[in-house]
Amino acid sequence: MRTADTLLAMFEAMRAALGPSDWWPGETPFEIAVGAILTQNTNWGNVEKAIGNLKSRGLLDAEAMYGLPPSELAELIRPAGYYNIKTKRLRNFLAFLGEEADFDITTLREWPLHSLRPRVLGISGIGPETADAILLYALEQPTFVVDAYTFRMLGRHGLADEDMDYHALRAVFMDALPEDVALYNEYHALLVRVGKDWCKKKAGLCESCPLGPFLDT
Repeated sequence: MRTADTLLAMFEAMRAALGPSDWWPGETPFEIAVGAILTQNTNWGNVEKAIGNLKSRGLLDAEAMYGLPPSELAELIRPAGYYNIKTKRLRNFLAFLGEEADFDITTLREWPLHSLRPRVLGISGIGPETADAILLYALEQPTFVVDAYTFRMLGRHGLADEDMDYHALRAVFMDALPEDVALYNEYHALLVRVGKDWCKKKAGLCESCPLGPFLDT
């Protein structure tokens, strides 16, 4: 079976077993982008607490947040962990928004992906996974997000090599799948859900996994 056919069949199997994911949580594109930065090296519950702090102060706004003293911003996002590092990353992202979009993140949706993605990747502290999450989920740009679950699962199914880097694995999906924001969104969400519940780091629960039948393909 061709890679494209296999990937699409895997998608259908996960969706049939699990139903829609409704990702990424967030009421606005800016909130989604902030969440993508804060979720690095922590769980979503901690991110929600940090975002809740910003909301309660009326500070979940790009220009208002950028105007905060860094120490105050750090204290508000403390629940997300690594708060001093994440404060710097947030401020770098906010400075980018100020320079390129007058603090209105939605205007970036008008940029072509081939121009915007390198600019977002160039923001200090924003790695490729976070950049693609912002581009896909906040800005509805057609880019695929890969993460540790993606590497593990595709490796076990013979679709990824051990020496692949982030960009090479992303290209597996980008080359095989149709350019479709909704498909990329739901596919990544389903991979995360299956990865958390079945494709464990040390040993997978393959017999009950929605992707178990694909191990023999």
